[in-house]
Amino acid sequence: MTTGWDDRIPGLFELPSGRRVRGRGLRDPMPGGSAPTFGVYLVGRRPPEFDWEMRWIRWLDFWLPSDHAAATAVLREAWKRSADGRIEFACGGGKGRTGTALAMLAVIDGIPAADAVAYVRAHYSPHAVETPWQRRYVERYRPWQAATCRDHR
Repeated sequence: MTTGWDDRIPGLFELPSGRRVRGRGLRDPMPGGSAPTFGVYLVGRRPPEFDWEMRWIRWLDFWLPSDHAAATAVLREAWKRSADGRIEFACGGGKGRTGTALAMLAVIDGIPAADAVAYVRAHYSPHAVETPWQRRYVERYRPWQAATCRDHR
């Protein structure tokens, strides 16, 4: 069984349930410590290959995911894996798309959508979720509407 992240890693984000994930920018050097067991990469072009399992959400800088249902499926998978794995979320700078995805993950974890951006800004980065449309997207995010059943818990 894999254990989660060390308390000292940069970019650590803890959800209300106690699950923890790491957010980071792909333009930054790879942080030290344990490697992720699963990565979610939020970029417009195919991300580089890593030595761990990963998913790509096609997502242009400053915009929204290109496929809502696919993004929700990947976020649900990451949420489930975060129970005992080291899950990483990353975009170019680690703030806008990563912050938006972390806010969506917080909604999956049970935070009301209206409160998710403030939660991520308080617990991850005050610069998370960079654009007004990213903020509105999170406020309107309903993960159970993107699938046939509400199986996120």
